Amino acid sequence: MLMQNKRILVCGVANERSIAWSIARRLHAEGAELAFSYPNEAIEKRVRPLAESVGSSIVLPCDVTRDEDLDAMTAALGAEWDGVDGVVHAIAFAQREELKGRFIETSRQGFQLALDISAYSLVALAKRMETLLTARSGAIVTLTYFGAEKVLPHYNVMGVAKAALEASMRYLAADLGPKGVRINALSAGPMKTLSAAGITGFKTMLHHHAERAPLQRNTTGDDVASTGLYLLSELAAGVTGEVVHVDGGYNIIGM
Repeated sequence: MLMQNKRILVCGVANERSIAWSIARRLHAEGAELAFSYPNEAIEKRVRPLAESVGSSIVLPCDVTRDEDLDAMTAALGAEWDGVDGVVHAIAFAQREELKGRFIETSRQGFQLALDISAYSLVALAKRMETLLTARSGAIVTLTYFGAEKVLPHYNVMGVAKAALEASMRYLAADLGPKGVRINALSAGPMKTLSAAGITGFKTMLHHHAERAPLQRNTTGDDVASTGLYLLSELAAGVTGEVVHVDGGYNIIGM
């Protein structure tokens, strides 16, 4: 199995439809030992049963807007594990009202919140995980979306946050590479997740994507999980700083 004796921290599982959960299940099937984080009690109630279903007893609180939470989670994980082989960063948030109307109407507070949670959290997490990752020449995978590259209806400030996330990933790749740590971004096509529910006209987006993508279908959890597995495994030992699209080829179409 590709991930036998590997230890992976998964941040960002919200429920069984989460992309992070699809990746976690695939990693578990390939032999990985998993740890999970959650931001609040409501999410904890969903994450704990999922973690138990894959044999994980390490479920840690972490609100990524609080440095003390990040420090505490890192310390707790370090007490359990002497190193980390991989981190899945699947954390993003924007206020629902910021995803309606025109991007030009984005509030200062809404902009700051989206960038903090969706982009800076990767930097903050990588900083704290650096020592644990270096101990095992580990890898980080973060989740982005095509709205970072092109203007998509109702994606607004989240598109800007994902663009910042992708740029941050590249700078982190340069910082962490000399220590043997890789980091890449996985850009999935639209999928029915909890966060997607906040995007106006999402069902129309799904239909449009399936019609126009070269593979003429929508992206599945298995599609994304397989690529996540690849990027975290030794199969991708020479890959870092990349945005890997898993969208049926939709991103290559111009017209």
